[in-house]
Amino acid sequence: MKCVIIDDEPLAVELLEDFVRKVDSLELISTFNNAIDAVSFINQNNVDLIFLDIQMPHFSGIDFLNTIEKKPLVIFTTAYSDYAVEGFNLGAVDYLVKPIPFHRFLKSVVRAQQVLNPSAPVQTISENTTAPELEQDFMFVRAEYENVKMNFSDILFIEGLKDYVKIYTTDGKFTLTLISLIKLENLLSSKGFSRIHRSYIINIKHVKSIQKNKVLISDKRIPISESYKNTFFERINL
Repeated sequence: MKCVIIDDEPLAVELLEDFVRKVDSLELISTFNNAIDAVSFINQNNVDLIFLDIQMPHFSGIDFLNTIEKKPLVIFTTAYSDYAVEGFNLGAVDYLVKPIPFHRFLKSVVRAQQVLNPSAPVQTISENTTAPELEQDFMFVRAEYENVKMNFSDILFIEGLKDYVKIYTTDGKFTLTLISLIKLENLLSSKGFSRIHRSYIINIKHVKSIQKNKVLISDKRIPISESYKNTFFERINL
């Protein structure tokens, strides 16, 4: 299947490109960081499948679908589940919520294959996910074009953003990676880390001081929210 990726987030595009390369039945013919630039390309070229972000500035994925003349198969990729019903009403093959695991991506591709060619045999593809893997006292996270090893002891704190997280380390730098804060919380809670806010996970060993509603790590004062305060204070015996 000839496919196109349309997403305004460079890391999301990179992740999808990596996933597409793992599937022999997919051929990536173009990527776009906005839907406006993709309209003429889709109308003038043979495209079987589009991986389409919904929430994009100025011109959404839904606006895009309502504009193009040709209607390839569409798999929506978005950080928001609110658009699922509207997406399926527009005839989408599937709806993937970021961060997207490879096995879920693969399920969508198989579904698209069956829609495009119901008589074709379903391709068997082994999963080789690029999601971070936890091993002993370190993990690997995807950043830019490589998997970066991060020692737990070097991590100061983690800040959740829209679709990504920033992992701040003792060298004064940070790494931006596409993964949910909830997934990292599950991975790191047994390694001396604690969720203290909807947007922050901290490494307890690097806490310098604690106020009523803040912790100090390095030179950063990080808020403690009411919903996480009791659990955090109990954990550190306060």
